[in-house]
Amino acid sequence: MKALIINCTLKPSPQFSNTDALVKKAADQLKEKGAETEIIRIVDYNVKPGNVTDAGEGDEWQAVLDKIKACDIFIIASPVWMGHLASTAQRIIERLDAIFHEDGFADENNGQYFTYNKVGGCLITGNEDGAHSCAAQLLWSLQELGFTIPPNVNAYWVGLAGGDKNYVDGGGERYFYTNSTLRYMIGNLTFFAKLLKANPIDTNLKELEEVAKAESDPE
Repeated sequence: MKALIINCTLKPSPQFSNTDALVKKAADQLKEKGAETEIIRIVDYNVKPGNVTDAGEGDEWQAVLDKIKACDIFIIASPVWMGHLASTAQRIIERLDAIFHEDGFADENNGQYFTYNKVGGCLITGNEDGAHSCAAQLLWSLQELGFTIPPNVNAYWVGLAGGDKNYVDGGGERYFYTNSTLRYMIGNLTFFAKLLKANPIDTNLKELEEVAKAESDPE
C-alpha cells in the first residue's frame, strides 16, 4: 500500500506546523500498518489556481497529481482559517476537478476515474470552531471525485473558543478523542485499501450512462 498525506498548512517547509504534528502521527500509524507513506506540503509547490491539469508556465500541479495517482490512501490535512477550510486545501479539490472534463482521467472501458479503488480521509487542526464543516467539505468532495470514503475517516483537534492554543501547545497530542478517532481512521483506511486492492469496484459507468440516457429526456 502507498499512502499520500498532503499538509495544507500555509507555512512552507521547514517552518513549524501544528497540522504537521498530527500528520506525522498519522504517518507513523500508517507505517505500522504496512503502508509506504509520503508527506508533502502543498505550499512547497507552485500550484496555480484553476480546474485544469496544466495551468501554464511554472505550474507544478502535475508533480502533485502524479503522487495522487500513485497512492492507494489519500489524506488531506487542513488547518481551520476563520472557521473555514484552508484555501490551499480548496485548491487541491479545484485542480482535481479536471477529471470531469479532460481526457485521460477515466478508464476507456468502464469510465471509472483514476480515483476509483483509492480511499480518502482528512485531518483538521485549529484553535477555533469549524472542524466538522471542513471535514464535511473535504470528504464530500473526495467521494464526488471518485474516492471511496470508509467510516470514521476524519480526525481533528481544535482549541477552546477564542483561545490561542494550537494542537501542540494546547495538549492535542495527548487528547483522547483526537487520538482515538485517528486510530479509527488509520485502521479503516488501511482495511478498505486492502479490500479494494483485492476486490476492485466493478461498476461500469459507461453502461450506466447509456441506461440513464434511455430513461431521461434529451438535454
